[in-house]
Amino acid sequence: MTSGDLAPLANHLWQSTVFTGAMWILALPLRRNRAAVRYRLWLAASVKFLLPFSLLVSAGTELAHRSAPGIAPPQWSSAVDQMSRPFSASTSAPHIAPSAAASPLPAILLGIWICGIVVGILFWLRCWRQMQAARRAATPIAFDLPVPVLSSSTCLEPGVFGIHKPVLLLPDGITNRLAPAQLAAILRHEMCHVRRRDNLTAAIHMTVEVLFWFYPLVWWIRKRLIEEREHACDEEVLRLTDPQVYAEGILNVCKFYAGSPLACVSGVTGSDLKKRIERIMANHVVFRMTLARKLFLGVAGTLLLGGPVVIGLMNTPQGRAQSPAQEASGPEFEVASVKPNKTGQRGGRLNTEPGHLTITNMTLRTCIRAAFGLQNYQLTGGTASIEDEPYDIVAKAESAVGDEQLMLMLRRLLAERFKLKYHKESKEMKGLALLVGKNGPRLHPVEPAGKGWSRNGVGSIEGQEVSIPRLAEILAGRLGYPVVDLTAIKGVFDIKLNWTPDPDAVRNPAEEKESPAVSDPSGPSMFSALQEQLGLRLEARKVPVEIVAIDHVERPSAN
Repeated sequence: MTSGDLAPLANHLWQSTVFTGAMWILALPLRRNRAAVRYRLWLAASVKFLLPFSLLVSAGTELAHRSAPGIAPPQWSSAVDQMSRPFSASTSAPHIAPSAAASPLPAILLGIWICGIVVGILFWLRCWRQMQAARRAATPIAFDLPVPVLSSSTCLEPGVFGIHKPVLLLPDGITNRLAPAQLAAILRHEMCHVRRRDNLTAAIHMTVEVLFWFYPLVWWIRKRLIEEREHACDEEVLRLTDPQVYAEGILNVCKFYAGSPLACVSGVTGSDLKKRIERIMANHVVFRMTLARKLFLGVAGTLLLGGPVVIGLMNTPQGRAQSPAQEASGPEFEVASVKPNKTGQRGGRLNTEPGHLTITNMTLRTCIRAAFGLQNYQLTGGTASIEDEPYDIVAKAESAVGDEQLMLMLRRLLAERFKLKYHKESKEMKGLALLVGKNGPRLHPVEPAGKGWSRNGVGSIEGQEVSIPRLAEILAGRLGYPVVDLTAIKGVFDIKLNWTPDPDAVRNPAEEKESPAVSDPSGPSMFSALQEQLGLRLEARKVPVEIVAIDHVERPSAN
């Protein structure tokens, strides 16, 4: 585990903090309105910790993919996306890259986090079991209320326990210690908790507290939730009850019973008692929400929740929902033959000559990769039962065109014969960055003459007029990981690289024009050879990769 693996959590906390700040700003002008409105704002801040913005961004991306062809993402949407994710995960390393020993700090922090979650779960389970025991030991009382009322010998305050089938627990003897009017006010308060389903919303925030126990903002939100929850119930009670009677009832409950609010229970003595009694006695007029404020909250909520979806829509890359009709404008073969290969042999070959393409015993999936110049990790979707079937393809162009034009023609052939439909998308994954070595590059620049070539041998790469981006593509094919050129080196070079081959290395079958050369068994690894022979190095990090996703493909009709 590396520090890069913690970047998603850091970004999520950052986004949730900004969202909580927005809720606080929205709550400020609503101080004279109903407490229930402010409670919903703080509840939204709590739920945000369980809902990463990345899910909403993904929903926007998927919506764009299904609804319409993609458009180029505007600069503002990319900037907003970067601001929402300020912590880079670029240091995350795939296991194949040689590097110094990773810091143990992230693993230690992960262990501490998990221990805290376990402690939190055990604490709430203990509280729940205590309340279950109190409920089982309680005896029913005859009250005309919509939920069962039980009398408990446990010294606790009145409170509602349970979510699906709540019950009201009252301490023994409370009917003798409170005046009828005071008891009626207390019962109205508890029934307000039942109608509002406060135990359910409290359980949601308990989940947030267990998962993010280390984050002080979560506990601050809890204080706001309890305060506004009790104020909301108080406002409902004061509509039908004298403030002095209600305040005396709460004080008597505190005097005879609870010293602190109970866990897992919506009680009557929550929040700051002194401030609460002062507020009850003042009995300020509570203003209902005006149409303007309702519209303001609606627009603000739409922007906060819809913003990530819009980012997903706007960051959808170009080239989506490609179809045979769109490929029809490309070049095509003069003559082409497509036949299933029934030999049952393993391995396939792709050979090109000017104006000619021959594919022997290659699966449809491999043909698609060759046509688009993809590595295995860049192709997703489709139907394995069709794509894994091998084919023989022989095709001839009208003129002696090169490999690049032949691959464009192969795309059109796949669209016409195999009814290939696809879309492109960008995905961040573990990969490698090609960088300049510490002592500078060791390359042999040449003047481009249009005769460039490259050849991949077993443990070797050789070529003339090879650009560094092209070298990155070749390395990606050999390693099976994305390789992005970050050297900023321009021009073309004569390349010769030899190393001890990795028996588990992944090669692109579309590039299997290998020489018979075999590298020295005692030679260096590819990473060491790259540094020693070319003055370049590979560094592990998360990199953006263009993905081709197959939407539809089918077996070809007979020639």
